[in-house]
Amino acid sequence: MPETSPRPEYGAEYDAEYDYVIVGAGSAGCLLANRLSANPAHRVLLVEAGGKDDWFWIKVPVGYLYTIANPRTDWCFTTEPDPGLAGRSIIYARGRVIGGCSSINAMIHMRGQASDYQQWAQATGDDRWLWGGPDRPGQTLAIYKELENYFGGADDWHGSAGEIRVERPRVRWKILDAWQDAAAQWGIAPIEEFNRGDNSGSAYFHVNQKRGRRWSMADAFLHPVAHRPNLTVYTKTQALGLLLDDQVSDNQRRGAWTTARHRASGVRLLKGGQIATVRARREVLLSAGAIGSPHLMQVSGLGPADLLTRHQVPVAVDLPGVGENLQDHLQLRTVYRIRGARTVNTLYRNWITRAGMGLQYLLLRSGPLTMPPSTLGAFAKSDPALSSPDLEWHVQPLSLPKFGDPLHPYGAITPSVCNLRPTSRGHVRMADADPLAHPRILCNYLSTDADREIAVRGLRMTRQIMASPALARYRPEEMLPGPDLQSDDDLQAAARELGTTIFHPVGTCAMGAFDTHGVPRSATTVLDTDCRVFRVAGLRVIDASAMPTITSGNTNAPVMLIAERAARSILG
Repeated sequence: MPETSPRPEYGAEYDAEYDYVIVGAGSAGCLLANRLSANPAHRVLLVEAGGKDDWFWIKVPVGYLYTIANPRTDWCFTTEPDPGLAGRSIIYARGRVIGGCSSINAMIHMRGQASDYQQWAQATGDDRWLWGGPDRPGQTLAIYKELENYFGGADDWHGSAGEIRVERPRVRWKILDAWQDAAAQWGIAPIEEFNRGDNSGSAYFHVNQKRGRRWSMADAFLHPVAHRPNLTVYTKTQALGLLLDDQVSDNQRRGAWTTARHRASGVRLLKGGQIATVRARREVLLSAGAIGSPHLMQVSGLGPADLLTRHQVPVAVDLPGVGENLQDHLQLRTVYRIRGARTVNTLYRNWITRAGMGLQYLLLRSGPLTMPPSTLGAFAKSDPALSSPDLEWHVQPLSLPKFGDPLHPYGAITPSVCNLRPTSRGHVRMADADPLAHPRILCNYLSTDADREIAVRGLRMTRQIMASPALARYRPEEMLPGPDLQSDDDLQAAARELGTTIFHPVGTCAMGAFDTHGVPRSATTVLDTDCRVFRVAGLRVIDASAMPTITSGNTNAPVMLIAERAARSILG
């Protein structure tokens, strides 16, 4: 059916054929649109299911309180009831707006650790994923530096000429400084920052902000090039399915496409209530995220054959790994009541201080309204024998029963601890053949003995930090999980009741190694190291889905690493 809806917000008039069609204007999609449209000979279409990112609360950092679980900016997914969460179903926010998750996320700039990329290199057989540095193999640190516009200028660890703005937080809290001192007394030393390859220590998080405003990946990569006549952006346009041709030319059979049986030739779209078809002369690039990308592949006939057959979707290519291998960070939110220090709870109770917070932001772009969800962080090892930290704390100067609920009526802090290397694996699976139906998401949190043991250690270590002398003057009182819970069984039960996502889903179309015949070495492998889909020429998945294993901390920066490397591969 022909396109009859109004002209899109950016770029050229509607054309049914482009060189590259990018599905998803999230973090990766914005970078890809920037890089691929830099050559004026390339016609690029970027498709976004959500709307524009011009809403006030997207730009104000604390606006995540209004953008998450809001259908204006969020897909509003919920998980299946999870045995690891005592049967609970939880909100699973994913950005549905220009900028994607970078328009609603925590803004924390976290690269992960060198050990994370060693795992990626082993999984893919590609040493370019290694951290690298002077006289060491690997490209990861160098690419991060090239992408950054760091507040401190260029140095051995950072770059200043890139698009991703990285700044210090613009507010500090006396109670968080005390928590950092307490962590030091327990053995977690203060450090300058977390992005140097080994995150051991405690520091205030660096953030993706510019002068007190959220700096999304749309701000970094898309808006500056929106004027390019060869770049078209469709908003409020949902991808319904991939177009697959049986004809694959010899020059398309390379890398993961050596054994290609089909070629991705375009995408079927729903725009303005009508169905349109767009063709891709070169490639289709899926950047719809760890939930959206595998779901679109499944409804298009690319995925586990038994799942597709069950929902009467013709099997184009049996790809068992599509939607499997879901990994996420489960945070265990402990709450401690404190006295004698300001917290967001105490400030928010008084309308005068609330007004002062707003005025401080409007005049100075500083204060609590510039806060990310978590301000102070700490990394440590659950076992001294480990080579790098496997636990992270996000410490908030506030508390509430759960996201979306009112703050507690007393001063409190929330030290949340999470296992950075969970061994539990979940999945994303189509609910039926309707591409507009939300998929089923099951995280399977705490489904392994190792994850349950580390959860208990994390809760005990949190108690030890809170009992350190540096916090004694604030008389911390454990409210959650509660001091009566002492046994391992009690704390495991508490972890199931308190645990919730930090919104870091990855791995559902994982990169992996291939043998000399172009066949994946693992059943969970969907992509090669350049994000090309096995047996489907002209198709890549470039987003958090591609991670073979989850990184240590927030996942937005690693997604940008993947996108930059993939863009170079496409153009190279």
